[in-house]
Amino acid sequence: MIRKKITELQNGDILAKPIMTWDYQIILQPGATLKTDYISRLEELGITEVYVEEEETESGEAAILKSDMEKSIKEKVKDILERHTYQNNQELEQLSKTADNIIDSILEEEKVVEQVFDIKERSTDIYEHSITICSLAIITALKLNVDKQKIHDIGVGCLLHDLGLRYLTTDFTKKDEESLGEVEGAEYRKHPVYGFSSLKQEEWISDISKAIILYHHERLDGTGFPLHTKDIPFECRIVNVCDAFDEMICGITRKQVKVYQAVEYLKNYKGVKFDAKIVDAFLTFTAVYPAGSHVITNEGETAVVVAQNKDFQDRPIIRILKDKDGNDVKEDITKDLVKVHNVFIEKVID
Repeated sequence: MIRKKITELQNGDILAKPIMTWDYQIILQPGATLKTDYISRLEELGITEVYVEEEETESGEAAILKSDMEKSIKEKVKDILERHTYQNNQELEQLSKTADNIIDSILEEEKVVEQVFDIKERSTDIYEHSITICSLAIITALKLNVDKQKIHDIGVGCLLHDLGLRYLTTDFTKKDEESLGEVEGAEYRKHPVYGFSSLKQEEWISDISKAIILYHHERLDGTGFPLHTKDIPFECRIVNVCDAFDEMICGITRKQVKVYQAVEYLKNYKGVKFDAKIVDAFLTFTAVYPAGSHVITNEGETAVVVAQNKDFQDRPIIRILKDKDGNDVKEDITKDLVKVHNVFIEKVID
């Protein structure tokens, strides 16, 4: 939620707090979509400022990193990693500063730990994936009140967690792990060891960051790899959750799924494969239905998700596009599912 001057409002902004007259008569309720004529009328009434839902990107989603920042960081990470050869580690130290830049960018956002973010399914590469889980892990660590130095170490570990893939002869990021043959599968499962071995003697990278590289595919029930251990450091457990989630929604070494399906997977294996406390912290800021998702309600209406509700990650604000008979809805009908209790999302459509 942010405060905007009337002159800064845009058509389509979602009201976050009620607008009232001097005698406490409500003019507009939270969740209302501010149209151009509404904005003009508010200005005529002498209202100078209102609270609207958090800033959104051009695609309509609340993003952790601004697009220009993410692009710049990706170019840097890609440039450094693509030039890297085994144990030629001088340039990798620059990623320590890059992790701090990501942390600083996140902390610049007001009340960052109270926001709900739209993390959308997408096709990606290992560089964008590393940056994304770095951002996710930092937010999760902040939610869990992790020490600042350890958050830095988590960020560095995330940016380098898939370093070992650089030493494999096959690009496994575009393959489903379950479809790999015995030889290919065994080679893929060595990448955490390759990455860890490359950096284990380096003094500029902490033991926590090194452990993240080695343990990021381990699971609490011992079904992970390469060590099949159940004894996983806490910082690594944070990355386990973020990495598994982003791999699922990006289709990296596994079949791509929708965000709500990845959320259900984490819920199902909470306390089994993943640390329950960490999963709970992660899900507090992860929108089950990202902005822009097209959905079907239990009433048969087709709608688009336009905003999120803090503390109700599966009850967003939706705008109705088609009625239950499939007819286009021309008027602006917005439903806040926190307030409309008998409506829920039944299905996500492409």
